[in-house]
Amino acid sequence: MIPVAASADTRTLDLGVGGMTCASCVARVEKALKKVPGVQDAAVNLATESARVVYRGADDLAPLLRRAVRDAGYAPRAADAALTEGDAAPWAGFAPVGLGLLLCAPLVLPMLLLPWGIAWMPPAWVQFALATLVQFGLGARFYKSAWHALKAGSGNMELLVALGTTAAWLLSVWQWAGQGAHAHLYFESAALVVTLVRLGKWLEERAKRQTTTAIRALHALRPELAHLIDWDGQEKDIPADELRTGDRVAVRPGERVPADGVLDEGATQVDESMLTGEPLPVPKGVGDAFTGGAINGDGRVLLRVTAVGSESVLAHIIRLVQDAQAVKAPVQRLVDRVSAVFVPAVIGAALLTLAGCWLAGAGLEMALIRAVAVLVIACPCALGLATPTAIMAGTGVAARFGILIKDAEALEVAHRLDIVAFDKTGTLTLGQPRLLALLPAPGVDEAAALRAAASLQSGSEHPLARAVLAAARERGMAIQPPQDVRAAPGQGAEGHVEGHRVLIGSPRWMGELGASLGPLTDQAWEQQTQGATVSVLAVQTDAARPPQGMALLTFGDEPKPGAREAIERLRSIGLRTVMISGDNRAAAESMARRLGLKPENGEVLAEVLPGDKAAAVRRLREGGHRVGMVGDGVNDAPALAAADVGIAMGNGADAAMHAAAVTLMRGDVALVPAALDISRRTVAKIRQNLFWAFVYNVAGIPLAALGYLSPVVAGAAMALSSVSVMSNALLLRRWRPLGDQANLPHE
Repeated sequence: MIPVAASADTRTLDLGVGGMTCASCVARVEKALKKVPGVQDAAVNLATESARVVYRGADDLAPLLRRAVRDAGYAPRAADAALTEGDAAPWAGFAPVGLGLLLCAPLVLPMLLLPWGIAWMPPAWVQFALATLVQFGLGARFYKSAWHALKAGSGNMELLVALGTTAAWLLSVWQWAGQGAHAHLYFESAALVVTLVRLGKWLEERAKRQTTTAIRALHALRPELAHLIDWDGQEKDIPADELRTGDRVAVRPGERVPADGVLDEGATQVDESMLTGEPLPVPKGVGDAFTGGAINGDGRVLLRVTAVGSESVLAHIIRLVQDAQAVKAPVQRLVDRVSAVFVPAVIGAALLTLAGCWLAGAGLEMALIRAVAVLVIACPCALGLATPTAIMAGTGVAARFGILIKDAEALEVAHRLDIVAFDKTGTLTLGQPRLLALLPAPGVDEAAALRAAASLQSGSEHPLARAVLAAARERGMAIQPPQDVRAAPGQGAEGHVEGHRVLIGSPRWMGELGASLGPLTDQAWEQQTQGATVSVLAVQTDAARPPQGMALLTFGDEPKPGAREAIERLRSIGLRTVMISGDNRAAAESMARRLGLKPENGEVLAEVLPGDKAAAVRRLREGGHRVGMVGDGVNDAPALAAADVGIAMGNGADAAMHAAAVTLMRGDVALVPAALDISRRTVAKIRQNLFWAFVYNVAGIPLAALGYLSPVVAGAAMALSSVSVMSNALLLRRWRPLGDQANLPHE
């Protein structure tokens, strides 16, 4: 619950709120929090039982905010209290409900015996005793909460239940006092409604614990101990929380990595499935990065810690998921406005039912029973749970497969996208040049040319040099160390290999040096028009003669595996795809065709400078489209922010991840259609939940007012509405991305 700066003078605070039961409670807590001086905004989530408060100033408002929550009649708690309670046993909290069911059993038994022709009823005093224990024992929480609501000048679910069941209990006492043993009593209605509502709330709480599974699983990835390598090389166990940046730690086979780090010694494979959704182990060598929470394979390795605590990747992931579940979706704001007037409206409807039935000649007894049924069935529990539970389930299951959705608004917008724009390098392509072809001059041996080029560039870190070396290693070539190597920045390099002067560089540089290329000149021009990057390999055997062209080396990027299939999948669901590239048009269109894009249909935006990508996205939006942008680099961040929904590759830059509404934890383009799919399914669940929540109330109130629903049936229907909404949202946990990612990651 430490405030985190949101801007220069604005802070945010997360606070747990216990005791909320319906959408009206949400509105009441928000109203109380917003009255605290300095508070700019407050958003309360019924499903997570938490509040996120935005306030201005340097003062710590936490004590005042907790007091405001308590004065409103609710219990301030730690921000992660719901997560801690989520580890409770499946039957935790059922004891009061079980006791209520036992006490109600003798009251319900006569109704069960009637179909068998057995007319039996417990004595009135037994009914009174059992119902009173339930009404004022099990139902004490309703009176307490109702009293706080009345003091605050508002209403909630408990107020409706308390009014309805108390009216039924008082009517029974009045009938018993006036008519004695022959009176028609409604003690079973009052007791059963209280018990059924408590049962519904228990089932609801149990379902809520399932919606927080994703975050609890992420928290559980943090190991408690780390094996620190001390200054004298000895290994000792310390709490993982005490690790600092720069520490060296040992990770044994099968253990979880205690913190983010870089491999210093050893080699292994790592299971990162809970972080990235990638089901296959990832091989790691010296210098490779490790993420805290991943599971080490079969090798003991030594790591150097690079990030701990709130700066770690795991902490960042947890923060993103929690943020998505804490912020309200736009549709929820409409529900909140309806809920704010719902309880007073229901009380008014109950009073009108009472007056109307009495004046119509139905009698006070029947009028009161119908009013009680109206009060009970109209509790707006389902309305308050419809949206947040679906968002929690959707964002939670997405996180299990490496899709992190930053906010609820992105969920609502993503399903309405009609264009998905991709950055090319590193997003649709591997971002690493490969040697596509080596074209030797007439009479030159191809293997000899490749060996000469690799020997000259064996000490270079240039991306093209690495591509040449990789090609030579694939063929198992022996590389000779070069002599007197000199680099010409931006043009090429030269040196001596096996006693000869060897040069490699751009055709233009070769022209400046006066190299004789012969037929290679036309070939170089042809390759460049097809979008390839071309280097010329030349050798000078005689100082009196100019260098002679030996071969052309053509380089190009390669599409990412699965990129073409992902684009086809997006197209199959009606989305238009566009590639944005800084390459010349020939190179961009050549790669686009390999990816299945159609340049003739305007699906390629070429020669776009890094700073102009955001402008390109804005132009697409100005055409009336809803645009999603997918990128991974620092220069993609403005474009990601300019799009309706920014989707960042998690293997890219942090700046891109912060600018994007959705982060893909691995560079797999197949996760883009998966992210849009879970968005659509989550929004569909929200709509279904809201529909059923409104149907229960809109249809139930008139049915109760007309006498078609008894208070007992109304109580059962009200409890069923909340449970059905929660259960429908939890169906999202069965979602799986299509394609190769269909296997559930390890937990």
